[in-house]
Amino acid sequence: MSIGSNSPEDDRPSIEDDRPSIGRVLQQARIDAGLTIDEVSASTRVRVPIVHAIEQDDFSRCGGDVYARGHIRTVARAVGLDPEPLVAQYDSEHGGRPAPTPAAPLFEAERIRPERRGPNWTAAMVAAIVAVIGFVGFTLVNGSEEGGKDKNVAEGSTPDKKPTPTQAQTTKPADPKPDPSDSAIAAVPKDKVTVKLSVLDDKSWISAKSHNGKLLFDGTLLKGESRTFQDDERVDLILGNAGAIELYVNGKKVEDQFETGQVERLSYTKGDPEVG
Repeated sequence: MSIGSNSPEDDRPSIEDDRPSIGRVLQQARIDAGLTIDEVSASTRVRVPIVHAIEQDDFSRCGGDVYARGHIRTVARAVGLDPEPLVAQYDSEHGGRPAPTPAAPLFEAERIRPERRGPNWTAAMVAAIVAVIGFVGFTLVNGSEEGGKDKNVAEGSTPDKKPTPTQAQTTKPADPKPDPSDSAIAAVPKDKVTVKLSVLDDKSWISAKSHNGKLLFDGTLLKGESRTFQDDERVDLILGNAGAIELYVNGKKVEDQFETGQVERLSYTKGDPEVG
């Protein structure tokens, strides 16, 4: 006879504990897809150490719950899984879904700051030369006008010539230039990738690069602000607060339902819109 309050049934794991871990599911899906960690990192823009840590169920390197959930979504899509069950499992294991937090301050560590440029001496020299030429031209014209006035005083002014009826009829007012509008996005060039971002609510930190890694934009857009980016082959984006953004790619609205506080890494080419 045994004495104690704990029965053998108390030591049996719950049904929920029988689920494979998030990292194990992602690792197995990657192996089944025939992908390496380096290939997953290259396609998702998530660094190799972070992908490796996630597969070991170590989310401490993600920078917080918001970014951990974003990394899980991104990696799951790359290996062909539905990310929502894994995100729900992460929330249940880490105290529920976190409250949205401002994306820009937390993302400072990952921002790619543009190099500072020195003064453009060539432009300064050109401006100086133009200024000198303009001053000399003004002096010559002013002198000519004064000489003409003296001559008119001596000889008498001549009456102004009125335009003939033929000349008046042939002179037509210039056509007014059309005002640019947002509808021009529908006429984007087919030989380029065109991406337009508009912040509808709150604010969002944005990073945009061309296909060769050139930084097109790096900063925070406030509510009501927009940016348009173009490249010959591909535009890569990092959205710090994807739920606040309306996204148009090659003239078409992207209908993905991004969430507030969600971090998204996206790539678009000429044949998109498709999530990168």
